Amino acid sequence: MKIENIQVLRGPNIWSISRKKLIQMRLDLEDMEHRPTNAIDGFYERLKALIPTMYNHRCSPGVPGGFFERVIAGTWMGHVIEHIALEIQTLAGMYTGFGRTRQTKTAGVYNVVFNYVEEKVGIYAAEAAVRIAEALIESREYNLEADIQKMREIREQTRLGPSTGSIVEEAISRDIPWIRLNNQSLVQLGYGKNQVRIRATMTEHTSSIAVDIASNKEETKRLLQEQAIPVAKGMTIASADEVDKVISHVGFPLVFKPLNGNHGRGISVNIKTREDAVAAYEHAAKISRRVIVERYVTGYDFRVLVIDNKMVAAALRVPAHVKGDGTSTIQQLIDRENSDPRRGYGHENVLTEITVDRDTLDLLEKKNYTLDSIPADGEQVFLKSTANLSTGGTSIDVTDHVHPQNIFYAERISKIIGLDICGIDIMAENLTEPLPNTGGVVLEVNAAPGFRMHVAPSEGLPRNVAGHVLDMLYPQGKSARIPIIAVTGTNGKTTTTRLIAHIVKNNRRRVGYTTSDGIYVQNTLLVKGDTTGPVSTEFILKDPTVDFAVLETARGGILRSGLGFTRCDIGVITNIQEDHLGISDIHDLDDLTRVKSVVINSVKKDGWGVLNADNPYCVRIGKRADCNIAYFSRSEHNPVIKEHCKRGGIACVHENGFITIIKGDWKIRVERTIAIPLTFGGTVPFMIDNVMAATLATFLWGFKTEDIRISLSTFIPSAIQTPGRMNIFDFKDFRFMVDFAHNPDGYNGVREFLSQIDSPHKIGLIAGTGDRRDEDMRELGRIAASMFDHVVLRQEHHLRGRTKENITGLMIEGMREVKPEMSYEIITHKPIESIEHVISLAQPGSFITVLSDAVEGAIGIVQRFQEKERDQSINS
Repeated sequence: MKIENIQVLRGPNIWSISRKKLIQMRLDLEDMEHRPTNAIDGFYERLKALIPTMYNHRCSPGVPGGFFERVIAGTWMGHVIEHIALEIQTLAGMYTGFGRTRQTKTAGVYNVVFNYVEEKVGIYAAEAAVRIAEALIESREYNLEADIQKMREIREQTRLGPSTGSIVEEAISRDIPWIRLNNQSLVQLGYGKNQVRIRATMTEHTSSIAVDIASNKEETKRLLQEQAIPVAKGMTIASADEVDKVISHVGFPLVFKPLNGNHGRGISVNIKTREDAVAAYEHAAKISRRVIVERYVTGYDFRVLVIDNKMVAAALRVPAHVKGDGTSTIQQLIDRENSDPRRGYGHENVLTEITVDRDTLDLLEKKNYTLDSIPADGEQVFLKSTANLSTGGTSIDVTDHVHPQNIFYAERISKIIGLDICGIDIMAENLTEPLPNTGGVVLEVNAAPGFRMHVAPSEGLPRNVAGHVLDMLYPQGKSARIPIIAVTGTNGKTTTTRLIAHIVKNNRRRVGYTTSDGIYVQNTLLVKGDTTGPVSTEFILKDPTVDFAVLETARGGILRSGLGFTRCDIGVITNIQEDHLGISDIHDLDDLTRVKSVVINSVKKDGWGVLNADNPYCVRIGKRADCNIAYFSRSEHNPVIKEHCKRGGIACVHENGFITIIKGDWKIRVERTIAIPLTFGGTVPFMIDNVMAATLATFLWGFKTEDIRISLSTFIPSAIQTPGRMNIFDFKDFRFMVDFAHNPDGYNGVREFLSQIDSPHKIGLIAGTGDRRDEDMRELGRIAASMFDHVVLRQEHHLRGRTKENITGLMIEGMREVKPEMSYEIITHKPIESIEHVISLAQPGSFITVLSDAVEGAIGIVQRFQEKERDQSINS
């Protein structure tokens, strides 16, 4: 078997709108296409023995053991690999359940699709599942546990931490979109101008001064002491020579901790001798040159969490420990504790596995114990000096037992330090009494406190502390989203996108939009190139200045990664025509319809799908859509329009020379077509389609018809506003047009326009690319022959597996079918020379047209020739 390709789908896609995180593996079964599972001796038995938990897979029978039934009856290896990939992720602590395996139109090649939790783990699972299947087929031993451990390690390296993850999960539950901004904990919640950034449990509202104070334990302690908050007696030292001074000033027992430390690193507690004090200082000094030394306060370790100056949770933290049974060694007790299903690798479970380190051995040594010692029955042996959950500690929720005065202290501390999210460490006998009554003290204040102990305590009620963060960042009435209009289709996408953006811009919104020629914010081109995929979408949604997004959405990005947004307000499909078929398993218009429908399926339920009623494939999408639908048509008598409006629907039509909105029985005439520059005086039907689509989309959003009318009249077809879309340049004796038409439907649109152009000599400069079907290239030749008197065929790039002779030959075949004596020539000139050549062919009154990517940078080249002619005229 051979993996041809692995794609990561991160947004709504052709397999699922709701399941946005999918791996799509294109797998060639090779010889296994002829060997289902029931034809492989012992395969079922080996699979069951290696991964017995797959019994829980119900598969199509819908019952436990259903998948195994399929294996016994006989199923193909792609299906088996799908289920293996799902199960090994589950065994590694990442629970998934959705999968699909579908044969492509290439014999023996399948798309194997399944959920992932962490992207890199999903890719690993795809590759591992194939290796596992091959081992089972060949009856080889396989180390499954090694794969599972590797996936755990990848997950811990790449996943969001438990605190950040809890905030993101809460955001998802509230339908707040999010984008990860780096490979650590920097996350954007919301889109555009409504975005808020977090890093772990710090937000963009967190004061940098407050963080600086909290990071300096000495400064924190001084500020709290000045405000009558009970703190532990202590001082800060910077050398071992000062140890005697601190012993004299504070007295034993002592606690040593790095001034700028975190996560319990470098801390030593209950120090009672000078020798231990020197060693404790040197241990802390490895983390921070300055070391804070405090009186060791007996009691319990509590963490109080304050968000937006309100106490929301409190937990008793217990360091990692074991309880003796009188017969087991400490190492055996640790192993037994780690077998608790609640403990896992890293942050995968409620509790973390206990590891033995220097801190553990030091604590045991103080009790004259080793790992081989056998503690008495019931004896509690602490293995860590701090209660951090990441080192195996446990937490007990005590939120409901905190005394009101201690709540007052906690909320006051958050204001004194100035933190919006604040973790306060307290040592006290309990929190049910005021701290002064029990001798309790505040040990330190944390600027980025962990949420895990509150979200998933080992005992007590879990607290949704992430909900309080979201309440603070997005109070009631504040939106996390910006309006999104997504535009797709075969032809007209870019022009429609630009026109919608123009209308939005004229309505005093700051618009960001993506097109096939670049990414724009307002009038500024920020990124040049074909920017119609999810990466470009994310660029706009990350921009904090944008409050409205208009996104051209091409099929390539949808197939490659899915959509770059979770949902849109309005989806537009201009048309669905034959274009680039035979690529990426898209062989016919039904396949293409499935891809384009992803945009409409991603429209929110109360949003709108805007569809072309003159296109049967668009109409088919409309009938299946789960949102409001509005249609546009060149005729108000279109049966789809008549039936739709009869039911009270909304449509936009071209009637009696007007662009008209129809609402039920009412007509709202927006503007005369002849007055809309983009339609070239109403002579270009496909441009009228673009105008109707844009008019309908913006009307449905809520813009006034009078504002839309003004925008339609000020959108001028030109190299500036519609580059590559029927850009006409006037020379002294001839005219020159550049258009990016590249498929039969686009060519037909140009032909309709040229049929109305009075010219004695129409010249076309065209090219073919190797990623089209033979019949498509012949059809381009036929259309070219029907609209040009002379054709210049240029071929330089984009052969894609074909030869130049093959491509030009097919186009010539098509031309000769229409005009056996068609006038044509083949050139291989460079871009400037190609333009110069067709200009040299011009006669008085000629109309020259450059189509598709026949000449890269054609607009700029033509403009330079135009300027050159103008300069010559002035000088003469």
